Amino acid sequence: MRTAPTPAVSPTTITIDYRQPTVDDGARLWEIASDSRVLDVNSSYSYVLWCHDFAASSIVAEVDGRVVGFVTGYRRQQDPSTVMVWQVAVDSEFRGHGIAATLLHRLFDRMQRKGVVAMHTTISPDNVASQRLFESVAHGRGLRFARRDLFSANDFPDSHLPEELYILEPQVSEP
Repeated sequence: MRTAPTPAVSPTTITIDYRQPTVDDGARLWEIASDSRVLDVNSSYSYVLWCHDFAASSIVAEVDGRVVGFVTGYRRQQDPSTVMVWQVAVDSEFRGHGIAATLLHRLFDRMQRKGVVAMHTTISPDNVASQRLFESVAHGRGLRFARRDLFSANDFPDSHLPEELYILEPQVSEP
């Protein structure tokens, strides 16, 4: 497996620290998600709880002591070799600098040390930016990138779009 590429942001421009979230970060994650205007925003409580219960499978990006981006994830109970990415978000002021990709790479690096070999996420068909982000991460790590239907619009009680499962996993070698 390849390791994370050098972030797109030059260290002379801004210094970005990547770390595991703490409970104190929960409110900020909720703010970033709310401000994104594209994520399904969960309750503020859920972000605080996530930073408590799933901190080991999540990551934040911090600039000058302020969280500017995050990835929330969890290990799949039925397959602990897979990390399921729940949400990825970067504060609007810091988008376009490769922070989201670096967050995913660094999370994958950390999770690999714990036996994780694959990353899954769900993305709605209209979210081309997220589709490209995960495809780029898969390509950068030399992983197979696949998509399959997961939830139809009818599975949701509101006007939610379908959610497709995106799979980043090791290439299967043919003998």
